Amino acid sequence: MSFDIHLSGRVKSVVHETLPGLAASLVASSITAGDASLWGPDAEAEASQRLGWVQAVEVSRSLIAEIEALRARLRAQGVTRVVLAGMGGSSLAPEVIAQTTGVPLVILDSTAPGQVLGALDGDTEGGGLGRTVLVVSSKSGSTIETDSAKRAFEAAFRDLGIDPAERIVVVTDPGSPLDEAARADGYTVFNADPTVGGRYSALTAFGLVPAGLAGADIRELLDEAEASLLEVAIDSPDNPALVLAAAIAGGEPRRDKLGLITDGTHIVGLPDWIEQLIAESTGKDGTGILPVVLLPVSPEVESKAADLQIVRLVDEAKQFHLFEQHEGEILVSGSLGAQFVVWEYATAIAGRMLGINPFDQPDVESAKVATRGLLDARPEPTVPAFTVEGVEVRVSDPELAASGTVAGVLDALWARLPEDGYVAIQAYVNRLELPQLAGLRELVAADSGRPTTFGWGPRFLHSTGQYHKGGPANGVFLQILEQTDVDLEIPGRPFTFGQLIRAQAAGDAGVLADGHGRPVVTLTLTDPQIEVMSLFEAAQ
Repeated sequence: MSFDIHLSGRVKSVVHETLPGLAASLVASSITAGDASLWGPDAEAEASQRLGWVQAVEVSRSLIAEIEALRARLRAQGVTRVVLAGMGGSSLAPEVIAQTTGVPLVILDSTAPGQVLGALDGDTEGGGLGRTVLVVSSKSGSTIETDSAKRAFEAAFRDLGIDPAERIVVVTDPGSPLDEAARADGYTVFNADPTVGGRYSALTAFGLVPAGLAGADIRELLDEAEASLLEVAIDSPDNPALVLAAAIAGGEPRRDKLGLITDGTHIVGLPDWIEQLIAESTGKDGTGILPVVLLPVSPEVESKAADLQIVRLVDEAKQFHLFEQHEGEILVSGSLGAQFVVWEYATAIAGRMLGINPFDQPDVESAKVATRGLLDARPEPTVPAFTVEGVEVRVSDPELAASGTVAGVLDALWARLPEDGYVAIQAYVNRLELPQLAGLRELVAADSGRPTTFGWGPRFLHSTGQYHKGGPANGVFLQILEQTDVDLEIPGRPFTFGQLIRAQAAGDAGVLADGHGRPVVTLTLTDPQIEVMSLFEAAQ
């Protein structure tokens, strides 16, 4: 089999009880047949336009020759560095494919000006901008982050005397604003299947074009995926997608948080892709499954939380050893192509089990609307509740700031956690300069005693951002911003990248606090390289 799953303890019992009903409902074969009625009458119209991913392997075969030909032509011209500007489903899958196959692909999924400049400047080994091709990837064709990056690269190419049409490749839905503009400007355009939602698009042009141009063997990836299709289409207790869906969405009381641990697998970065797929698909109507990306060394207090189910991604050779050590966990192994297929099926099935529509994202737009409003109005920044040791503290509720210390504010935020709650850390910073900030997740999880997610802003807005607003109202939110002198104009826009990322942070905080009553603390580091250490100390 191309995908294996091993169960023990409670989760094995849950699956044993749940599987017969799933198999008898013919849900697997019905998804394969494109039955849009599976998720109820309210979801049928949306589902009828969002099941193209089931046929993605077959449809995408025709892309291989075109992608390989373009890659050969670019390399003949000395263009060897590939940058991908995309958000959410447009960047997470190609990032996993590139990392797993060991090919270099620069991901630009941020509006932090320093990070945009890093993508523009390139590196000595890669040859810099002169040897760069930009893949602009946006399903809707109107994603503000992607459009801004495209504008910056167009200007930079022209400054070097390079025609952008020779160095920009577009992936978008047919008829989108980006599709029409790119074709008018003479850019190379790959149209994706409009019946595939972004987070289910790993095996479409959105996943294959950037990864293939970077040098990944996308033919082998599709072969791997194809080998798993028969397994997931059968209405049998042996179907790994049915088993996985039962394991992550079954049981009473249901464990609604899913800890994802990479432990020795050859696949790199898969939990980040799974995080978006599950959070954005299930986090709505006050319910959902919250994916929590963990390390093998994550705090015991968190990994043993009664409402958190661990999934450990392993290589087949290690399964037996780990199976004995990790009682009650879900152990998963398989090729990358099979992982994409099985998780997509399992997520769609889990949506049916939860009684929600797994193909829409009704709460994602609210943060975008708030951001646009702030960019139009351009209000003065709110006054901090207090500033201490270079850290500006802003809070959604004045009582959170009563202590006058960062450590006290964090304690007050954790005190708002219900028994089944979670902490979401949202870092709107240049992660090229502050990669160590991701280590804050482990400290906060230990300090708060609850499952904790970490997201780079604004990337997470296209991922867990849906769950934060549409899922259970049991989260508390810690935003981390940076004050920097680095900024960059966005050609043709009346705002800069710095203004954009600040508006995105403020817009989301406003929606969380004012629109949904969620507690939010915003910490702005006025000297990030120095204050990040004091932040770590406060979180311990």
